[in-house]
Amino acid sequence: MNKFFPQGSAVVCLLGALLLPTLACAADDPAARMDALEAAAKSAQSAGDNAWMLTSAALVLLMTGPGLALFYGGLVRKKNILATMMQSFTMMAVITVLWAIVGYSLAFGAGSPFLGDLRYLFLNGVGAAPNADYAGTIPQQTFMVYQLMFAIITPALITGAFAERMKFSAMLLFMILWTLVVYFPMAHMVWGKGGFLNAFSGGAVPSFDFAGGTVVHITSGVSALVCALYIGKRVGYPESSTAPHSLVLSFIGACLLWVGWFGFNAGSALAASGLATSAFVATHFAAATAALGWMFAEWIENGKPSVLGGISGAVAGLVAITPASGFVKPMPALLIGFLAGLVCYFMVTVLKHKLGYDDTLDAFGVHGAGGTLGALLTGVFATNAVNDALKDASGKPAALGLVDGHTAQIVNQAIGVAIAWGLAIVGTFIILKIVDATIGLRVTKEQEIEGLDLVLHGEEGYTMES
Repeated sequence: MNKFFPQGSAVVCLLGALLLPTLACAADDPAARMDALEAAAKSAQSAGDNAWMLTSAALVLLMTGPGLALFYGGLVRKKNILATMMQSFTMMAVITVLWAIVGYSLAFGAGSPFLGDLRYLFLNGVGAAPNADYAGTIPQQTFMVYQLMFAIITPALITGAFAERMKFSAMLLFMILWTLVVYFPMAHMVWGKGGFLNAFSGGAVPSFDFAGGTVVHITSGVSALVCALYIGKRVGYPESSTAPHSLVLSFIGACLLWVGWFGFNAGSALAASGLATSAFVATHFAAATAALGWMFAEWIENGKPSVLGGISGAVAGLVAITPASGFVKPMPALLIGFLAGLVCYFMVTVLKHKLGYDDTLDAFGVHGAGGTLGALLTGVFATNAVNDALKDASGKPAALGLVDGHTAQIVNQAIGVAIAWGLAIVGTFIILKIVDATIGLRVTKEQEIEGLDLVLHGEEGYTMES
């Protein structure tokens, strides 16, 4: 006999006594009973969705700190580890304040097709009530804080391009201006109500981007390339050794990124739903094949696969599947990941050296190239068998990508990619000019040789004193 049974019986009896009048009334009024059941079901759905979205928000924040901070920190020389990690950490603080004051409103206020209005300035009206324009089953405040985490990691990704040579003050000013000029408008165009590229809100060019291929990865990756070209190479590059000082840290960071990416992509379903499951599976599958693709290419060319190649490939696959994750089946996800591993390997190991630019941690080769590839392939493999939210004139699920017979979607995806590239190039170049003219961008040659940990922060990442 279950020793808890007598206590359980007592509880059941007590609940029955308390609820008996209500049950009797419901039995007398079937309509009231159905209303009560529907209300309970909606409350349960809302609670479940909210729990998943808060978890996803935490997972996306985990991607920046400690994920990206460790990944980037291990790839630089040991004299620059703290300065590199501090850049990601600082974004967690600065972008949060900027988002609370004006960023959320500019990204998700109705406004124009290119930028939101100021209706949510200082988070006015952003509370427990859902916003049906974006997520009808969770508090708007949950949606707001979830989207904040995307705004945090995007500029942090750019820091990989100018690692080991930019002043902290210049980085801070640049990132604030960049987020205002590039990120917020792009986020509104793709995800905001009435956005120019928002396929689900009447956008003029319906471009699919489930979780940030254009908004996050193309803008940050292309901006990273502009930064690398404008700021110039590190002292001694490529003659002097600039090998990663701790692949162990980078390995841990990459694994944290992989796990956090489930919140990034599956969380973009904005509900604990079947679509979230589909995006979760696609994300994991693409990361796996991309890691293998990069390692195989490296194995063939160099005779052995490397740890750095494996983790770089996984990140490339995660980047490429981001725009497609809520639109594609598992098998296309495997293909997208594998192609991303090969393409990004070529960009990092071949094209970068041929062109001679110093993108320190390959932000462009992975995020710019991988995001572009993924956005274009979304137009090929997107299917209403996975995402049926978009309807045609008759109310049936609309054809999405080439596999559904909608060839024109590839053109829409290319337009979205072109806009992201253009905004990133022009906006980044202008901001760099402004920052350079006002406070200067680079540390001195002597400071760079000494290391940014001591020069900028007065600390060292490693001390051997007992």
